[in-house]
Amino acid sequence: MLIRFGFEIDVVCTAPVPMLLALSTHSTLHGRLIGQDEVRAPDACQARRYDDRFGNRITRIVTPNGSTRLWSDCVIACEGMPDVQAPDAIQHQIADLPDDVLSYLLPSRYCDSDNLIPQAWALFANSASGWPRVQAITDFVHNHVTFGYQFGRANKTASDVFHEKTGVCRDFAHLAVALCRAMNIPARYASGYLGDIGVPYSGPGDFCAWFEVYLGGQWYTFDARYNTPRIGRVLMVRGADAADVAMITSFGGYHLSYFKVWTNQIEDGLDDSAILQLLETRPQGDALVYPSSARHG
Repeated sequence: MLIRFGFEIDVVCTAPVPMLLALSTHSTLHGRLIGQDEVRAPDACQARRYDDRFGNRITRIVTPNGSTRLWSDCVIACEGMPDVQAPDAIQHQIADLPDDVLSYLLPSRYCDSDNLIPQAWALFANSASGWPRVQAITDFVHNHVTFGYQFGRANKTASDVFHEKTGVCRDFAHLAVALCRAMNIPARYASGYLGDIGVPYSGPGDFCAWFEVYLGGQWYTFDARYNTPRIGRVLMVRGADAADVAMITSFGGYHLSYFKVWTNQIEDGLDDSAILQLLETRPQGDALVYPSSARHG
């Protein structure tokens, strides 16, 4: 399957602002990339890149006064399969977990699992361990939380989401991660591109947050927002929660004046030259306008 993905973002600053941008695909992304998968910025921004401790590819810039356009446009050739399902995957005893997985049992900035231990055990102690328990948590969050951009805010924690029963996609992921950790299941936050491939059109494109759990010796993808295996996820970032992978971390004020994301399946069988020619055209689709506080990162 060939998927074209990318974004256009305009930020407006009244003074030079250093920024860290988590807007590239993850260093472990599987698939063949055609085109330039990097954040494009004006030369004046002096962009440079590094990989953080989670393997996320971060772009450093300093935006000048006025409006700055950031963008990327690329194609990935991938298998195009739905999220892997493994109903028999077991939950490990903590003593058997790999060292690099243990940190994903601990509370974090937005996943305050320590505040949800009584609720988690009351809800899920009687569920079968392993995959069935994670699915029960996913089902609960999917049904418990109402989605809406107006419900997002920058300081909203998993326990806030549990009690308020509202949120954006990052809040669904945060609550599911926190409940998993409260049940001693390693879980981490992830986000990236997820277009309407194999499902009805749902509106202008956006980045999407989901979560991953460690069961049966490997990490699996779960999605409390949609709660169904999806085709065409393009991973951008992973971390303990959204604090590790904010779309834009700024050291100064800015205004987000334009935001457009696309994740579209394109014709199979195109050779690289035809794809590169396609990338010279502007992608179709509408810009998404909503409060910046609702951003998943």
